[in-house]
Amino acid sequence: MSEVKNPAPARDRDPGDGPAGRPARAPGGGWTRFVTARPRLTLLVALVLTALAVFAGGGVGDRMGSGGWEDPSAESTYATEALEREFPGSQPNLLLLVDAGKAGVDDPAVAAEARRLTERLTAEPGVEGVGSYWTTGSPALRSEDGTQAVVAARIAGEEKAAGEVLDRIAPSYQGTRGPVEVTLGGGLAVRHEMQTIIQEDLLRAELIALPLTLVLLVMVFGSAVAALLPLGVGIVAILGTNAVLRGITEFTDVSVFAQNLTTALGLGLAIDYALFVVRRYREELAAGADPGAAVRTTLRTAGRTVLFSALTVAVSLAAMLVFPQYFLRSFAYAGIAVVLLAAAAALTLLPAALVLLGHRVDALDLRRLLRRRAAAKDAAAKDAPAKDAPTGAGWSRAAGLVMRRAPVFAVLTTAGLVLLGLPFLGVEFGTADDRQLPATATSRIVQEELREGFPGDPGGSLTVLAQGPATPAEYGAYRERIAALDGIVRVDGPVVSGTGADAHAYYSVVPEGPAVGSGAQRAVGALRAADAPFDTSVTGQAAVLVDSKDAIGERLPWAAGIIVLVTLLLVFLLTGSVVIPVQAVVLNALSLTAMFGAVVWVFQDGHLSGLLGFTATGDIETTLPVLMFCVAFGLSMDYGVFLLSRIKEEYDTTGDHEGAVRFGLARTGGLITAAAVILAVVMVAIGTSRVTNTKMLGLGVALAVLMDAMVVRSLLVPSVMKLTGRLTWWAPGPLRRFHDRFGISESGTPAPPDATAGDPEEIREPVGARG
Repeated sequence: MSEVKNPAPARDRDPGDGPAGRPARAPGGGWTRFVTARPRLTLLVALVLTALAVFAGGGVGDRMGSGGWEDPSAESTYATEALEREFPGSQPNLLLLVDAGKAGVDDPAVAAEARRLTERLTAEPGVEGVGSYWTTGSPALRSEDGTQAVVAARIAGEEKAAGEVLDRIAPSYQGTRGPVEVTLGGGLAVRHEMQTIIQEDLLRAELIALPLTLVLLVMVFGSAVAALLPLGVGIVAILGTNAVLRGITEFTDVSVFAQNLTTALGLGLAIDYALFVVRRYREELAAGADPGAAVRTTLRTAGRTVLFSALTVAVSLAAMLVFPQYFLRSFAYAGIAVVLLAAAAALTLLPAALVLLGHRVDALDLRRLLRRRAAAKDAAAKDAPAKDAPTGAGWSRAAGLVMRRAPVFAVLTTAGLVLLGLPFLGVEFGTADDRQLPATATSRIVQEELREGFPGDPGGSLTVLAQGPATPAEYGAYRERIAALDGIVRVDGPVVSGTGADAHAYYSVVPEGPAVGSGAQRAVGALRAADAPFDTSVTGQAAVLVDSKDAIGERLPWAAGIIVLVTLLLVFLLTGSVVIPVQAVVLNALSLTAMFGAVVWVFQDGHLSGLLGFTATGDIETTLPVLMFCVAFGLSMDYGVFLLSRIKEEYDTTGDHEGAVRFGLARTGGLITAAAVILAVVMVAIGTSRVTNTKMLGLGVALAVLMDAMVVRSLLVPSVMKLTGRLTWWAPGPLRRFHDRFGISESGTPAPPDATAGDPEEIREPVGARG
């Protein structure tokens, strides 16, 4: 085994020391020289591009949709589109709830006014398939107490065009109309109101998050100037992403929910990256480097880590592109854009600003008063330069304590995380409906009136589309066949259109139980398996749910495989170890258990629903766990890369495994915790939304981030790395040579060859101990 020449044993170095004693680093590359040589030009170009982004991204929210949970290639989607073409009245998306009060819906004056409303709605451009209780006499359109009835219609066209029609006609129909009170509901009204509420809530979240974030940054940095830098990077990333999303809406559907992720990740990741860059820059200044050299060194070290981290987060989010639902794909579009833009801003705008600021990065030190008050206790404190974090000695001592009791911490922490995740074993999947909205939302009130006061569940029926030539006898025989299936309460129809090969018909089938319950889902399978003399396809809420679950289940292994394989490769390129990448994947997965357990315990089972202000539906929307996994896993990798890069840098320098772990945690523990708290504040601000899915996303990811930073990085990582010892850095010879050629390292110093290659049985003692 070869030896390391003149290693600096970690036991002789204080974890709070600056980078003095480190190997000299070569000057930066061409990009580094450009940023440091022309900082004003860099900032001017960035300012122009940001101004163009503001213009290009204006009104992006109005072009987004509020749906996207359906698989566009599924049987239920095909049936829905065919029914819209052939039988517009079978798929109403606009409902006028007419309340006649004590007079009753059969009162002559009420009936006359209701017929006038029906005739007016029929004449509206873009509205088709209009029907009402007063024109059809259908008992399903009349409340059981006779005080309310429904006018049903369909607004044709894409979601955006249909929303514009709704905005145009709504004022003419809702409110008091003669002897009746009219309110608007239906699927289109629910989605439209949800989109409006999300945009309002997003603005409020930004107004909450920005000042709180600034306060926290001032607490972390001390300097108001340094605190404004990460905020500026985040704003640039958000504005740029809005422009990107505006462009994407020209070619495909984008969910309005993606704007929430843009704000959260734009602020959170920009702050993470800026914290890391500014922290390293100040370290270099403290070591005596001039501002230009400090920026060059920072870009060569922390800059590489930021770029590497951004790639790992982008890969986790890109995995959602394998799913067909545009709800999930939208988060991939937004996430990839905001991550890359945040990294780009942190590696261009921030270094240029640091070159111009120089030592003035510590200007407007708002902690000076605190230091003056502490001067009586510590005379040296008042003359100390501004620091963005303490020396890290406390984190080093904590890491030492954890590693001395590594088996205890590893077992107890893992057991606790698994226990927190157990409620997820009882997860039930469903679809988003009006109960996502606050209880005061008009469209939700209408839907609740329909559920509680009208016969049956208006949204719970399944529709069977029949295509192809058939005789009346064949239609009747098929109706009897499906009516005899288990779990079917009633079959209405068929309604027939066309003849011969162009014949179409549909049946309305009411299953037992809730609209998307297990009974309704079994009924979907039974209807699809039933013999028929013509082609059939089934749609309805339960059918959409079944198809969505199938689509996600089919593609989930691909998404998980992409995330795991790319994560393994990227972490190997960073560390040169085959053990650390496996540890990273397993520990990141453990950090998500508390989030998934809390999602089921709180949002499915309804605990804390009164405190948090939402209605528990007894299930979780199918796509939400996938989205939350990709986002939270990516953010966990973000913090993991920060920690591992400093551990690897120190290990390359000293060869002391335990010392490197202590040093890495000392250098990044406070940084990661501060970044996690700030990101959690942003996510909690998003979680104040009145829409349940957005609340679940914000609060769930906030919990995952805090658990990862305060439990996994602080307790589990050092204890597991202690248990694996110097085997942690092992890689077989061919992979070690591959890493030597293509790997990424902050320090630029090759790792001790005997510590990272060859037979793990040959690894006996820390190199630093022999040094």
